Amino acid sequence: MLLILFFFSLEINAQKSITFHFQQTVVSQTKPKINAPYSGTNSLTTAEETQASITATLFTGVKLWEGAEAYFNAELSGGSGLSGAKGIAGFTNGEAFRIGDAAPKIYLARLYLKQTIALSNDFETVDDGINQVATKYPKKYLRFILGKFCLSDFFDSNSYSHDPRSQFMNWALMSHGAWDYAANVRGYTSGYVIEYGSPKVGIRFSTTAVPTTANGPDLNYKFAKNYSHSFEVNKKFGEIGKETTVRLLGYYTKTYMGNYAEAIKRTDKDVTETRINGRNKVGTGLNVEQKITDNAGIFFRASWNDGKNETWAFTEIDRSISIGFSNNGTKWKRPNDTFGLALVANGLSNEHRDYLGSGGYGFIVGDGKLNYGLEKIVESYYNIHLHDRHFWVSPNYQFVVNPAYNKDRGPVSVFSLRAHAEF
Repeated sequence: MLLILFFFSLEINAQKSITFHFQQTVVSQTKPKINAPYSGTNSLTTAEETQASITATLFTGVKLWEGAEAYFNAELSGGSGLSGAKGIAGFTNGEAFRIGDAAPKIYLARLYLKQTIALSNDFETVDDGINQVATKYPKKYLRFILGKFCLSDFFDSNSYSHDPRSQFMNWALMSHGAWDYAANVRGYTSGYVIEYGSPKVGIRFSTTAVPTTANGPDLNYKFAKNYSHSFEVNKKFGEIGKETTVRLLGYYTKTYMGNYAEAIKRTDKDVTETRINGRNKVGTGLNVEQKITDNAGIFFRASWNDGKNETWAFTEIDRSISIGFSNNGTKWKRPNDTFGLALVANGLSNEHRDYLGSGGYGFIVGDGKLNYGLEKIVESYYNIHLHDRHFWVSPNYQFVVNPAYNKDRGPVSVFSLRAHAEF
């Protein structure tokens, strides 16, 4: 139905605002040999390795009736992450998916309707952008979003650490590491978001579909027994130009999960054999960003989930903390360049740790046994602007200590080059 509305508007409503944008991102990553006395099914390979990924997205949108907009994104992705995007919980390429076939595929990424209801008579202009038609929004509003999207489109935003196409690439830096957010293997889900917005406070709630299997490609639409709720409150503090923004996130997921404690009792240590309906996962996250100047800022994230039942959608992190810094190149006369540096520490619940230590496997990590230690990551990047604000290349370096929480393996250095174009 949304697709019909979208193309109907394109054909007969030329006077209405329409937006078209395009992005393409290519990431090449390489790592040297690493030290490891043993490996398992999900281990990062010990050999020297180079892999590349590509994504390309067409973003289209149109105004419909008063306060209504529709958006449609077609996307292509291909290639692979290092070791098939396995062996590091805070994986090093946010543009890579855990998909066995590296051949490029085209698919529907987003298709959603956005309805905004004014709660005030004062408006502000919003410029045309990616998934944003040029329009005016009330400063206080109630908003409803329905369709297919990525939860991070509307939750856990951060000015300095949110977009792996132009900022940090690590999975634990593009969103809360311990937020096992509802998504298929490519990061998209279906459902609704309800949002209240004002200049200082925002509140949003969503109910969305979870995958039918852990990190699987298909979504489960049996919402009576399978769903995920997300709730977030954000508040701005301080004077204009040096604002502090604080976001507090909570989530609850219920679906057909396995249980780590029960899996440990099994001879085969297979968590998938312990799945039953009605199991749940709860978690929370704190996200803070501090604007220092118009050119620089710092951020902090901390997240946690209970970690009793198996990771279902994102990655195998039950506790995560990160801190970082971002600065553009104004001081050295390169205002469109950006430099970023961040530190991450990821951890597991006791149940998850014991499960991997007993020889169990998740869908991202598992070396057959475990000498547990926090997974620690340092990432730095520099975006080099090349042409008319449309094309960047970004050298990137990540250093991972205890990949997949295993002190017997690594450390590993990952060298990356990212090329990104948008129009």
